[in-house]
Amino acid sequence: MKVLFIDSTHPLLVANLEAAGIQCDYQPKITYDEFISILPQYEALVLRSKFKLGQFELQHGTKLKAIGRVGAGLENIDTDFATQQGINCINVPEGNRDAVGEQALGMLLMLLNNLYRAHTEVCNGVWEREGNRGVEIKGKCIGIIGYGNMGQAFAQRLAGFEAKVLAYDKYKVAYGNPFAQEATLDDIFEQADILSIHLPLTPETLYMVDADFIQKFKKNIYFINTSRGKNLKTADLVSALKSGKVLGAALDVLEYESISFENLHKAQLPPDFEYLTQSTNVVLSPHIAGWTHESNTKLAYYTALKIIRTLQA
Repeated sequence: MKVLFIDSTHPLLVANLEAAGIQCDYQPKITYDEFISILPQYEALVLRSKFKLGQFELQHGTKLKAIGRVGAGLENIDTDFATQQGINCINVPEGNRDAVGEQALGMLLMLLNNLYRAHTEVCNGVWEREGNRGVEIKGKCIGIIGYGNMGQAFAQRLAGFEAKVLAYDKYKVAYGNPFAQEATLDDIFEQADILSIHLPLTPETLYMVDADFIQKFKKNIYFINTSRGKNLKTADLVSALKSGKVLGAALDVLEYESISFENLHKAQLPPDFEYLTQSTNVVLSPHIAGWTHESNTKLAYYTALKIIRTLQA
């Protein structure tokens, strides 16, 4: 059995596969044409976000049994066609859920306590206390949309704050647990002070959070997105920030991310992004919510485990 790596990964992934007797061909700098030409040789493929895998690419994987995405999302893979071809598409949300849960909480605390603005002011010799008076999580209602690995990890980390946590997941039943109450979307629209989304990117969730969605909230809200940039229509968020309907936003992901978000350049972005970068009630990070030293090893461990199980089945 041979596995082709087309993205950089933690060495543990290669080590665990090789310990199971699987040959690993590590080529993170491979070009697209090279990738297509050698893909027919391999039973498994490991990637992050280097190339999109549509029908054309998958048809070249004539021996493929598994595709391992070292991460949670599978939107760059035509999973329906892969399934038709007998290819198991593997993702590992259990690898970075803890990191995402912690960053979502950290971004919320930054937002509510004006920590980025206060830090910047102090560094510039401005000692402003009243203007940076914060808001407590205790007593607030936090709505979580998407209650899978990431949503549950965030809810668990909110447990000590004495907030009311409502969770909505269209594709689950009886999913309430000690960390969140099962709720409807209407419950969240009616009660939430804070909204955090934890969604995959699908045709159904593309630009789900738009002007109409935001206006359904009874209260003015704080908004957190650690999911995918295109779950949110940025222009509508900016309008809501300007009107005060959204009191503040924490975004780890941006609508403008390309296939590989590392190629994002500010000069190519529209005025709405410029507004976000200049706003004092917005916190931004470069798609790093799942990006910790610990998640790096956990992602490698679970990816290897699932590939081994598939190839040895």
